Amino acid sequence: MKLILRPIDDSDIKQVQLWLNKPHVLKWYHDADEWLYEIRERNRSFGFLHHFIVLIGDKPIGFGQYYDCFDAKEEWYIVDKPNEFYSIDYFIGEEEYLRKGYGKEIVRLLVEKIQKESGSVKVIVQPEEENIASCKALLSNGFIYDRDKEFYSLGL
Repeated sequence: MKLILRPIDDSDIKQVQLWLNKPHVLKWYHDADEWLYEIRERNRSFGFLHHFIVLIGDKPIGFGQYYDCFDAKEEWYIVDKPNEFYSIDYFIGEEEYLRKGYGKEIVRLLVEKIQKESGSVKVIVQPEEENIASCKALLSNGFIYDRDKEFYSLGL
């Protein structure tokens, strides 16, 4: 079945909270409360984040987001102007959908959204090195690992 990214709404927050507290997600996302705060503030101070629920048919199975790196101002990159670099975050919350290629498809859909909506020239992502599944999903979508900068990048 085909995956769909649907913009998140308040009715999704309890589901995302459950996922963020599952061991296989919490291992990489560490602070569920911080992620939930950003989602709750998505129409205010975190309005630059674009949050999505990942669906198979009508069934929610995961989460994804993208953002302009200029707005996020994180420490692992330097960006001088908007719409130049974007980044993504994603996870599969439902265990029965792990290791079936859905992570690869989530990455593809997020990149497709960035291409259509932003005019960005590059997507950069920095999963933890030990997160093999995420690293493989990026590589299978054409991302290249930059050892010096310690992140994956994809030119659009």
